Amino acid sequence: MTTVAQESTGDAVAVRAFPRLAVPEAELVGLRGRIEATIWPSRELVDDDSQGVQLATMRALADYWANGYDWRKIEARLNATPQFVTEIDGVDIHFIHVRSKHEDALPLIITHGWPGSIIEQMKVIDLLSDPTAHCASASDAFHLVIPSIPGYGYSAAPAVVGWDPTRVAKAWIVLMKRLGYEKFVAQGGDWGAAITQQLALLEPNTTVLAIHSNMPGTVPDDILNKAIANAPPPAGLSDDELHAYRQLADFYTHHLGYAVEMANRPQTLYALMDSPIGLAAWILDHDKDSYEMIAPAFAGTPGGLSRDDVLDNITLYWLTRTAISSARLYWENKLGFFNVQGVKIPTGVSAFPHEIYQAPQSWSQSAYPKLVYYKKHDVGGHFAAWEQPQLFSEDVRATFRTVRGQL
Repeated sequence: MTTVAQESTGDAVAVRAFPRLAVPEAELVGLRGRIEATIWPSRELVDDDSQGVQLATMRALADYWANGYDWRKIEARLNATPQFVTEIDGVDIHFIHVRSKHEDALPLIITHGWPGSIIEQMKVIDLLSDPTAHCASASDAFHLVIPSIPGYGYSAAPAVVGWDPTRVAKAWIVLMKRLGYEKFVAQGGDWGAAITQQLALLEPNTTVLAIHSNMPGTVPDDILNKAIANAPPPAGLSDDELHAYRQLADFYTHHLGYAVEMANRPQTLYALMDSPIGLAAWILDHDKDSYEMIAPAFAGTPGGLSRDDVLDNITLYWLTRTAISSARLYWENKLGFFNVQGVKIPTGVSAFPHEIYQAPQSWSQSAYPKLVYYKKHDVGGHFAAWEQPQLFSEDVRATFRTVRGQL
C-alpha cells in the first residue's frame, strides 16, 4: 500500500481516522440465521431469466453466503486501506484516501454507483496510486480519494431532503479542497458518472481539470426519447449507434423496474432491510448483462466477478443498513443518466460492451467537445473498475495524461 495521507485535525473541518472495522460475530451469526430462515418462492415458470433472478441462482448464493463466505477477509482488506471521515454540509462523509509515494501524482476522486460501494474500487487503488509496481510510469501516479456517497456504506444518511447528484458534487469539491487538492480530476460510473459530470459543470478548469466516465451522458435527446418509448430506431444510425439504441430500448422496456420503484417509493422497500436474500436479489437484478455475468459465479464458472466479490458488496449493504438510504438518491435525482449534460472540459470515455449501453464514439465526440480519449472495449460491463481493473486503469491513465502539469 502506498503512503497514507496525513489528515487535518482542526476543529470545524476535522478529518478523523475511520475506526477499525470489527463487526461483532453475533451480527454475522444473525445474518447467517436470516439467510437460512428464508421463505422461498416456487421456481420461475420459464427456462431463462425473463421472470427475474432465478431460484437456482439465489439458492446457490444463499448456501455459499451462509456456509462458505467469510466477511473477515474483506474486513481485513478494508482495515489495511487508509479510511477517514469528515463532516460536510451536516453529513459525515466516509472516504478512502491514499497518497501515492510519487509526490507529483495527480489528485483523482473516484465515485461509485448503485448497487455499488467503495468495494468497486478496491482493485484499482494500487494500480493507480503505485503504477511503477504494475509496469506503468511514475508519471501516471494518482493521489486517490474514494468517498462513499451519503446514505451509502459508511457515510451517514442525510437527515434532510435535497441530497441530489449536484449537492453530492458540491460536497466532493469541499472534500478535495479540505484535503489540500485545489485542482483535481474525477472519474465515475453509474451514479458516480452523474456526480462526476456535475463536478465538471460546477467548477470547470479552475478546480476540476478533466473527467473520465464509463457510463457517459452522450445520447442525443431525440434518440433517447425514441429509445425510452421503444420506438423503431431512427433512420441513418451507424452500426455502433444502432447497437447502442437497441441496448437502451431494451433497458427502458424490460430492465428499469428497480429504478422506477426507488425513484418513486424508496421507503416502501422495507423487505430489503429485513431479508438478506431479498436485498441480494434486488441488487443482482440491476441490469441484464451484469446479472448474466454474476449468476455463473454461483454455478461454479465465475467471470469478471467472483462469489466473494459479489457478496462483499451485498454484505456491506446489509451490515451498514443502507438499502433504503441509498435508494433515496433515485428519488432525489432530477437529471437524466444518458443524455448530454454540456460538459466542456477534457473528457475520456470507456465504452464497455456490457454496460447498459456502449457509448458510440460519434455520440461521445458530439457530447464532449473536448473528448481527449475514447476506447471501445471487447469485454467488461457496468462495474468496470471492479470487473476489469487493468483495462479501467489503463483508460484512466491515458485520459488524464492530457492535463498533467496543469496543477
